[in-house]
Amino acid sequence: MLIGVNWFVELVAGKYNGSGFEIHAQSNSFMTQHPYQYIYGPVASWRLGCSLGIDPLSTAQKTCSFDCVYCQAGRTKVLTLERKVFVPTEALLEEVRRVPSEPFDVVTFAGNGEPTLALNLGDMIRGIRTVRSERIVVITNGSLIWRPDVRDDLALADLVMAKLDAGSPDSLKTVNHPAEGLDFEEICEGLRVFRKNYPGKLALQIMFVASNKKLAADIANRAQTIHPDEIEVNTPLRACAVRPLTAEEMVPITDLFRKTFARIPVKSVYEEERKKSQPYCRQSTDRRRGQELV
Repeated sequence: MLIGVNWFVELVAGKYNGSGFEIHAQSNSFMTQHPYQYIYGPVASWRLGCSLGIDPLSTAQKTCSFDCVYCQAGRTKVLTLERKVFVPTEALLEEVRRVPSEPFDVVTFAGNGEPTLALNLGDMIRGIRTVRSERIVVITNGSLIWRPDVRDDLALADLVMAKLDAGSPDSLKTVNHPAEGLDFEEICEGLRVFRKNYPGKLALQIMFVASNKKLAADIANRAQTIHPDEIEVNTPLRACAVRPLTAEEMVPITDLFRKTFARIPVKSVYEEERKKSQPYCRQSTDRRRGQELV
């Protein structure tokens, strides 16, 4: 069934099986020429422009506090709330120093898992500021933002993009499959506290799929209590286990958020243009971001 994006029977990265994509590994010798372990991209982001990606976990297995149904990185192999040092700060900075001097729009912490699980996230942000001049962004699922130490680390970034795919504890479990011990109300309160004290820009990123599209009003009401600077309405346009919503399905959702948040920007994935970019290593980038479908 065609659903508003160009589906191909076979993609470079995998095959569509009717309900999702089977992703197949590809060999690439580029990493032997440019041995970046912790850096990926640059990528063309519909929200951020040309972004140099930083993966502060860089684990072989996806390590996260959520196991979201739509994640382009696949199933979470290590579901955890434990913060620890995955990548030594100086090792990351050594790679950043070797990146070509071409300017990017932003440097973004994201990657193959939840970046706030990195205990030295704050040190990494401080270090990158000494070698790069771009704005620093952290894309987080927000699950640990109830912790003061996590809020302190995130406050060092210029822009924080936090996930809010649910409007209740039940929908959090349905869409995000959180690690045991996470509390929805505690997460929301953490977002409110962070917004109140954060001098930078807070965007709420909301991913809509079939299982939560009818909850748009509940999510919008919950988002109102957080007072974000921007709303980003999204649906998964990279290969994953669930289908994206069509452009037509996204229209009423986007309209609802624009009506609810009339005084702040509301961006929608189907409306935004992307800059073109050439990753230093396609394989490394696709492992963290998945294959683009459009």
